[in-house]
Amino acid sequence: MGKHLFKARTGGRQSGVALIMVLLAMALVVMLATGMTQQQSVRVFRISHYLAQQQGYSVALGAEAFAQRTLVQDYENDKENNKMVDSLNEDWAKYAAVIPLDSNGVAEVEIRDLGGKINLNDLVLPSGQVDAITKERITRLLEVLNINSLNVDALVDWIDQDDQTVSAFGAEDGRYLSADPAYRAGNQPFVNVSELRLIAGIKPEDYRALLPYVTALPIRGLGINVNTAMAPVLRSLYEELTQAQAEAILEERLEERFETVQEFLALPAFAGSGIKSTGLGLQTRFFEVVSRITYDDRVANLISTVYRSPKGEMQTVHRNTGRRIRISDDKERFNYSE
Repeated sequence: MGKHLFKARTGGRQSGVALIMVLLAMALVVMLATGMTQQQSVRVFRISHYLAQQQGYSVALGAEAFAQRTLVQDYENDKENNKMVDSLNEDWAKYAAVIPLDSNGVAEVEIRDLGGKINLNDLVLPSGQVDAITKERITRLLEVLNINSLNVDALVDWIDQDDQTVSAFGAEDGRYLSADPAYRAGNQPFVNVSELRLIAGIKPEDYRALLPYVTALPIRGLGINVNTAMAPVLRSLYEELTQAQAEAILEERLEERFETVQEFLALPAFAGSGIKSTGLGLQTRFFEVVSRITYDDRVANLISTVYRSPKGEMQTVHRNTGRRIRISDDKERFNYSE
């Protein structure tokens, strides 16, 4: 009888161990399945997010193409009228297009002028020499904006290829390598105007104040479009031009654009100034296309720098999807549909 009792107890313990092992195996399977489900959910979310981003980017590229077509049409109209003049009273500058999308969304497109700004890369000629006219204009622009943390010589040193400062106000590798973190001077033309934040001594508030009036274009010598330049840029042309006079020029230009540079220089505000037409023009070659795509509770942004050649051919120079943007409030919305 004892033997039978021992066998019964042993069998019970074995059955209990087997049950525990089964339960552990089931728990392990459940844990693995739960983990796999969570990973699968994350993968699905990532893929859907990526596809949504690509969809928004594709629509933004379409908006960019729409803007380029608008600029080509503007060129063809100017050519037909034999007046190759760009101004802020043209449709591309006056309106922001609103294009409805099939998927319960909307594309907003705005074209911004870059020709009325001072090109930082005009500061140093391909020969390495400093362009005196551009240097004077940037110096006056800094004075007009009350910017004291930046000297034009530091900009020259950032662009020129040598490692010698042009003056005590310049900055080369010696100064930048002592920064934390250390970096070197550009020693090449500005690729993007945001590089201004790296210039020695510049304050964030001064960078923000300067940003609307300067640009970094890959082609030098295009000059400033007097039909699109803002008041501070106009004041940079002549040191005795007051803010009131600059605003009066803008008012007059709004009613009727300048058809020639000589017409602009003949304004009473420039009487006796001796300003020459060097570095001034009536056309814009580079534009900024701002596209904001809203769809399925998502927003995609794209800022494109585009170039329009003297023959009216369009080329995209740069694209940026990392900046949050908004369409200008001062432009009239034009609802576009096929």
